[in-house]
Amino acid sequence: MNHPAVVKAEKLIRAGDIVGAETALASLVESEGDDALVVILDDFPAKDLLAVLRDFDSSRESVVSLLVSPEQFARAVVLERRYGDPSHERLRGMINAVVFRAGGEPGEFLEAIANLDGGCDALADYLCDRAENVEYFFSNGSFDFFGDGDDSAAELSDDERLDALSEPDASPPFVTHSEVNDHDWMELSWTLRYQHPEVFRDVLLILRARARAEEGQQAQDENPGLVGEPPGSSRGPEEESAL
Repeated sequence: MNHPAVVKAEKLIRAGDIVGAETALASLVESEGDDALVVILDDFPAKDLLAVLRDFDSSRESVVSLLVSPEQFARAVVLERRYGDPSHERLRGMINAVVFRAGGEPGEFLEAIANLDGGCDALADYLCDRAENVEYFFSNGSFDFFGDGDDSAAELSDDERLDALSEPDASPPFVTHSEVNDHDWMELSWTLRYQHPEVFRDVLLILRARARAEEGQQAQDENPGLVGEPPGSSRGPEEESAL
């Protein structure tokens, strides 16, 4: 699209002036209304949209964050993974700003993200620093390590508990939405588990796989001589002398 505001915004992004680019897009809202920007964002390159979104968070509101559609935002979130940011701070900031924006529907955004290749990985990136909390929430229905938990599924195996996620009547919320309404990781985890259980399951399994990989790598780093050996195996002196 060759709209002057878009052309100006793209040039400013190339020049590294993200604030100026956001201002150019915001000026379109002032002159032509919200709908005009919504239409233009459909054709705005995902990488340029991401450049604007990742520069703003809940503390620095952007008109783009307020008007971006779930599908547009999902493409930007998946693209964010290419930055290779180990802290994922920008990812968390823009997800919190957009998914929990005033008057929005968090579930629509989370579903759109999960529907894209790499979307569940991006949600796992968002929750990676809270993996233990998410695991505890899955098992106990609560985020409070020292408080009461849900004992209704205590007798279930892990596989049975995973299967039960898709049965709404089998696992009613132990904590209410209002108790976790933090517009952050707790609310996102709660929304996934009780409104999008299949997505929650996929994200949980990704977090588990990453934890196992990290444990395996740590074991190799601490015991380099065991690389390639089956877990728990070792070769004693007599075995070595016999060769």
